[in-house]
Amino acid sequence: MGRVTSRRRASHLFDGNATVRPETLVVEEPLEIRVNGTPLSVTMRTPGSDVELAQGFLLTEGVIADRDDVLTVRYCRGSDGADGGNTYNVLDVALRPGVPMPEVDVTRNFYTTSSCGVCGKASIDAVRLTSRHSPGDDPSTVAASVLTAMPDQLRSAQKVFASTGGLHGAALFGVDGTMLAVREDVGRHNAVDKVIGWALESNHVPLSGTVLLVSGRVSFELTQKAVMAGIPVLAAVSAPSSLAVDLATQSGLTLVAFLRGESMNVYSRADRVKH
Repeated sequence: MGRVTSRRRASHLFDGNATVRPETLVVEEPLEIRVNGTPLSVTMRTPGSDVELAQGFLLTEGVIADRDDVLTVRYCRGSDGADGGNTYNVLDVALRPGVPMPEVDVTRNFYTTSSCGVCGKASIDAVRLTSRHSPGDDPSTVAASVLTAMPDQLRSAQKVFASTGGLHGAALFGVDGTMLAVREDVGRHNAVDKVIGWALESNHVPLSGTVLLVSGRVSFELTQKAVMAGIPVLAAVSAPSSLAVDLATQSGLTLVAFLRGESMNVYSRADRVKH
């Protein structure tokens, strides 16, 4: 399995003085995801939790609905490996008989790119039509004080970020504030897929009664992933995009952003946040 961190030398400038010292950097490598032997997507990721990443990706793109849709997940020999060896950068997911193959498109977010992507309404409609775990009817609520405590919990759990400063984080919480899973990755979408893949492996999908917290901004893609997994509350320490808010509103997802200190903005389904 690949390394998560790597050592490099860098020149450090401070007060006009230069010194050369070793630096710990996060590793970034490609992962090709294949389905039934057919290449589907390539993503640049931090090695680790690759099986979770692949399954979370397939769930949030509507290829699978639950763990029983997957027979096996295994590493394949990569074409860039020395002497044809295993680079651990190619995963093949074998689907259960009867689960249809997705349309092949080597862009990462292949569903929204290939199926619509030309306007916001088309993208939202595509998610609505393929989602089998919509959060709209989830009756869960979460206390504002529980939400405001989550960013510090996430940061404390980001062990690799502490040594590199170069990773996004995603954490899954119960609405009571219990941290269920944390994953880090160079890509924010990968971190979310890893967390959702963990939930799939643990038979927790749909993820009713949970909060997904991300360390950066909220894009349409991250909101799509929360909706597809049936997560009722998505929270972020940074800003949302306009399309993320539109999708959350139409899907019945509670979207919280600018979650910093004791303050937050709630953009949709504010009734779930109790003061």
